[in-house]
Amino acid sequence: MKKNRQKEKGSAKKQPQEKKTSTKLTTQDLLNIGFPSGKPLGTALNIIHTYYTDLGKNHQLELLQDVLAAPEQYQLQATLAPLAQAILAQQEAAPIALKEEQPPYAIYGAGNIQEGALQQMEIAMRLPVTHAGALMPDAHQGYGLPIGGVLATDNAVIPYGVGVDIGCRMTMSIYDIHKGYIEKHREQLKKILTDNTRFGFTTFKRPRGHAVMDRPEFSEIPVVRELKDRAYQQLGTSGGGNHFVEFGTVDIQDAENEFNLPLGTYLAVLSHSGSRRLGANIAGYYTKVAMNACRLPQEAKHLAWLDLNTEAGQEYWLAMNLAGDYASACHHQIHERLAEALVEEPMAVIENHHNFAWKEKDAHGREYIVHRKGATPAGKGVLGIIPGSMATPGFLVRGKGEPSSLNSASHGAGRVMSRTQAKNTLSLPQVRKHLQKAGVEVIGSSLDEAPMVYKDIHQVMASQQALVEIVGTFHPKIVRMNGDEKYMEVD
Repeated sequence: MKKNRQKEKGSAKKQPQEKKTSTKLTTQDLLNIGFPSGKPLGTALNIIHTYYTDLGKNHQLELLQDVLAAPEQYQLQATLAPLAQAILAQQEAAPIALKEEQPPYAIYGAGNIQEGALQQMEIAMRLPVTHAGALMPDAHQGYGLPIGGVLATDNAVIPYGVGVDIGCRMTMSIYDIHKGYIEKHREQLKKILTDNTRFGFTTFKRPRGHAVMDRPEFSEIPVVRELKDRAYQQLGTSGGGNHFVEFGTVDIQDAENEFNLPLGTYLAVLSHSGSRRLGANIAGYYTKVAMNACRLPQEAKHLAWLDLNTEAGQEYWLAMNLAGDYASACHHQIHERLAEALVEEPMAVIENHHNFAWKEKDAHGREYIVHRKGATPAGKGVLGIIPGSMATPGFLVRGKGEPSSLNSASHGAGRVMSRTQAKNTLSLPQVRKHLQKAGVEVIGSSLDEAPMVYKDIHQVMASQQALVEIVGTFHPKIVRMNGDEKYMEVD
């Protein structure tokens, strides 16, 4: 790994110099316009640098785009014929074949998993690089690997197997404050959430600095370099969709808990968010690179992988880990701001993440790349947080290290209703009534995140008793999400 990183570092240092002293077309320029990697890319650069140096960079790119759009028209052109033939050969090449037989894999809570998610998992299990897999009880259909899918591969990383929101995570802070505090200070806590959290496109006027922004990847990886300014602006903020920050109570039920907390009920803050625009752009860019380098049948195209022995694979791995650490930094700042507003220090902080890939070893000591897309690490003794919905409990859990699940568990309750379906079938009065009954106040949100769009969290937990044990139960009370601040307020 160290060798590869040094190689990356050396090649990345040359690029800023080249940009300053020359307008010479680069590999990165071609990848940015969607040019296929492999032989076509190398051929294109060779032809441009040999025959078309008199053209400006923009004209060079336009020429290559013309050839890419209609290569058959350039097969007899003197200088461009080799490029046209390389593009056509790659387009006509047979896709990588999937395994004829699908290897067995564990499914938890199969009765509540949609057919689309099962079909996606079956395709993923037939990839030539797949070693093992498992499907968690909160699984539902996504892109490529289903949400709730776990896949172990041999020295290959699948950008869409990781997901778009790289390193998305849960973080919980537990405070030595009695359970009656929320009811007595509800308005104050709502203001604390509103003042100290930002969602979606809104950011803080003065973002706090963080060491993650000094990481060398921000200068060494071209696609990441372009995202640094936006990443800084979004530090300490949360995304839209199902991301939240909420006050609630946590009941510690295990006397042997890792925090040495007495059994009882405490004030807690729970947050869910990921790597914001940084992760989304990294995912989008390297998915295109993977799909260019790894041609799969149509039904499997979103499962294109990057070999970790290649430069692109190593580069994605570094970028993925940076995005995960950036997501962690955002959560730390969210919890720091809230702790300062409460004028309290938490007794314990728990954090776990999903939408990521890990290097892990099987029982025989062989290393694999384990993708958990919407699945929580649950190795033996590993702590995690599995939320329900805005009106149902979440759970602080301890992993049991079950091999058949690849040491994994669900990352939440999982959806039973798409966002479009929720907006077309639910009504605001219906959702308000549901929330009032649960004793929950919501700031922001919309119908597509209503409690009824999610599976029954108790059924989900019952389906994974072999995977985790419950340490504590979290009950949301004041929930902050992206959206109109007055959306859920009662008239």
